[in-house]
Amino acid sequence: MATIDRQVTTLALAHALSAAERGLAVIPLSRTKLPALRSPHRAAPDSATPGCHGECGRFGHGVYDASTDPRRIRELFAAAPWASGYGIACGLPPHHLIGVDLDTKSGTDSTAALRELALRHLFTIPETVVVLTPSGGRHLWLRGPADAVVPNSAGRLAPGIDIRGAGGYLVGPGSRTEHGVYGTAPGTARLAPAPCPSALLRLLTPPPRTRRAAPGAAAGTTEQHGQGLVQFVLTAHAGQRNTRLFWAACRAYENGFGTDLADALTDAAVRTGLTYREARSTIASAARMTGRRGA
Repeated sequence: MATIDRQVTTLALAHALSAAERGLAVIPLSRTKLPALRSPHRAAPDSATPGCHGECGRFGHGVYDASTDPRRIRELFAAAPWASGYGIACGLPPHHLIGVDLDTKSGTDSTAALRELALRHLFTIPETVVVLTPSGGRHLWLRGPADAVVPNSAGRLAPGIDIRGAGGYLVGPGSRTEHGVYGTAPGTARLAPAPCPSALLRLLTPPPRTRRAAPGAAAGTTEQHGQGLVQFVLTAHAGQRNTRLFWAACRAYENGFGTDLADALTDAAVRTGLTYREARSTIASAARMTGRRGA
């Protein structure tokens, strides 16, 4: 059982409630920066609760437990009295938060890499919330548009730059971890997340979606679109399998054939190295994100 420090947990809860007042959905985190509450399905067979994201009514579904409701947040922390911090869910309204994580542990100058990207693609990072990490890194908070799904990625944009998007979370300022305390950079604590520059947003989102087939279009057109999405998943390398599967599933659901393509996408993802359960969970996340059911 994790050591319980009531004072630390109370302080983390206070910070989490403050974030929720700003429209940021939160969950309790442990000192390892992982969700403090374990899955209630961890001992169940794979087929027992496929892709449950909280529909069972219990806590322990990671970022899917995130809430801005003070009563629910207090219940989450009461269930995790060992929590020492909180996570802020990305991709949710009203901010549709995007986190740009400038790491220092990779041995690269991630700040210089971002500056080079900005010069090459003609964008400027606006004044926004900046969270300082215990290791010397920085998290930049940006606001995304409601109609864009930004996937999580690690090093895809540039070495040392990780992106936290839909289905991900950022460690909130005031959180205490094994390595120290997260805090906001001077002068940024009361800022709202600034809009993500359009040129940067284009770098963060996958290739343009396949257009929805027009009414009366040949059935083969939809089939070709589906085959293209499956192929997109099949060509994923390690580190991009979940991201590609999530993006492909989102496009399929948005174009009206997600349920029909779910099995083929699952098979493709399993062939790239994901487990069946991981693939179905990711597809269910895409269905949830796009407002569809039946994954």
